[in-house]
Amino acid sequence: MPPTLQQIREEYQQAFTKYDGLRRTPPIEVSFYPYVGINHTIRIREGSVYVRIGEICRQMPLSAHRGLAHILVAKLYRRKAPAEKRQLYSAYIDRPEIRDRASDMKRERGRKVVTSSEGTVYDLDSIFAALNARYFKRRVKKPVLTWSARKTYRILGHHDATHGVISISRSLDSKSVPRFVVEYVMFHEMLHIVHPTKTDENGRRLNHTPAFRRDERKYFHFNAAERWIEENVRHLKREDKKKAKA
Repeated sequence: MPPTLQQIREEYQQAFTKYDGLRRTPPIEVSFYPYVGINHTIRIREGSVYVRIGEICRQMPLSAHRGLAHILVAKLYRRKAPAEKRQLYSAYIDRPEIRDRASDMKRERGRKVVTSSEGTVYDLDSIFAALNARYFKRRVKKPVLTWSARKTYRILGHHDATHGVISISRSLDSKSVPRFVVEYVMFHEMLHIVHPTKTDENGRRLNHTPAFRRDERKYFHFNAAERWIEENVRHLKREDKKKAKA
């Protein structure tokens, strides 16, 4: 039988006594929430603590809830939960059936906005094909390629493994952006297909492994692209704002 909400609440009370030096236990409300995938939140409002646990963990054993309680409460105090507590949680969520269920939930309930691979200036299909031939011997299976629905400046590209989509920020579809910059962002997202996310012994998800970083530097214009992005993305944002106001 899965634990009751009262049993889970008691785990959070015990976690607070560990991380709060004054040994105070605030009022705690625990509930399950239909997040997409494996997500949980903890918030403090007006002296009370509100914990929302992803619905996917409703059948999770009490020991794993104990680990999650320490992870979430430790974050509130800007501390790191002990390795043995993190392992209690990761031992459950890293099970293949849980990961598969999380992926299924994302496919069924997640939403991915797909516009078009053909931009005003750059065509993502041709960029992908050229990079695939030059760097990957055409071995990377082509995902859905799309420009983002709106212009973004902090995140220039994203690979969604669940939906099989690479999205490139529409802010780069501009004559003022060199082609090698767009290629570099696409190359980075293609590497996420070649080097899938891994989980280390502490339960941390590694999106950019050492092997990923080594391969990333193989892009011919790596240094120039990094430098251009660092020096010009903020200018792009300001120029786009000016155009929007005009």
